[in-house]
Amino acid sequence: MNIGIIGFGLIGGSLAKAIKKVHAQNSYIIGYDTQASYTKAAYDEGIIDSIAVNTESSFSSCAVIFICTPVSRTPIIIEKLLPHVANDCILTDVGSTKYNLVCQIDQMIKDMNKRVYYVGGHPMAGSEKSGYTASTPYLFENAYYMLTPMGDTPEFILFILQKMIERIGAIPLVLSASYHDFATANISHLPHIIASSLVHLVKDNDGDNQHLHALAAGGFKDITRIASSNPDVWTSICLSNKHQIQKVFNKYISILTKFSEILEQDDEPSLYSFFDTARIYRDTFSEGASNDVSKGYALHIDAKDEPGIIASIATLLSSNGLNIKNISVMNDREFESGVIKIIFESKSAMLNATQILSRHKYTIYY
Repeated sequence: MNIGIIGFGLIGGSLAKAIKKVHAQNSYIIGYDTQASYTKAAYDEGIIDSIAVNTESSFSSCAVIFICTPVSRTPIIIEKLLPHVANDCILTDVGSTKYNLVCQIDQMIKDMNKRVYYVGGHPMAGSEKSGYTASTPYLFENAYYMLTPMGDTPEFILFILQKMIERIGAIPLVLSASYHDFATANISHLPHIIASSLVHLVKDNDGDNQHLHALAAGGFKDITRIASSNPDVWTSICLSNKHQIQKVFNKYISILTKFSEILEQDDEPSLYSFFDTARIYRDTFSEGASNDVSKGYALHIDAKDEPGIIASIATLLSSNGLNIKNISVMNDREFESGVIKIIFESKSAMLNATQILSRHKYTIYY
């Protein structure tokens, strides 16, 4: 299958690496980026099979094309692609907002009377790092990958994309474009704005001695980590999802206003309830519990930062016949010591691992 990827930053580069990892024998990847060094590096590494000279005729043979650029660029690129792509080509993107994009591209396709299919896509994976050098074939493993098809998208088209997503280790989730934008405004866009605003708060309140800057190297640095993300991407996201962000932002302001009122009144029971309700709901986010749309069972292990610790844990589990689906070191550290996250295929495997690791004096969290 010929696959096109336009944009070779963190997401596009990771997508190419993940596809090549699982489809090395039956995929031919054509890549394009305005930064030639990105596609040259991908070609030299054997991740892509050819470098496109433009975003038009170079992709005419592709069955699927992923547009991995900022949201504002996606309609421009698709408008250039449409006259050249083959019939039944699947166009998809990885942008963080969907409703306006789906409406705009749907109209483009109708105006051109072309038999191609656009399905909005958004992998819920990323990093504060950017560029091809930050990409990894494991970025999408066990991450939700949301799809927002148009109303007349054939089932077999959606099926093809879902299978591609599953094979790179992600979890496809089909949503309407409008609900997608509301959901991401809540769990992704507003949190990024809040993280950036907290950084501004410390910057504005710091003095010449920069004590706040020094003290912010601890927990504050962790909760504002996403503020280091690419500002071009986030400017585009905010402008393209303006109305949903404003709606959620106003709700957030009302929560802060209510908190300010109960603090002003020295209302101890209400303060306790504010924190306790959040704690209880936050604890239900545990990845160890399964739900209708989750795949994989995770546990977290307290581990000393020392050479060979990951190998020791992996060896211990494999010697007991347990297969590890994925293993990683947590970046957003919620525990005092280093934390290793391990994902298993089944609940029984996770419970067996818990027993084995506990017998060897490891502390386990879910």
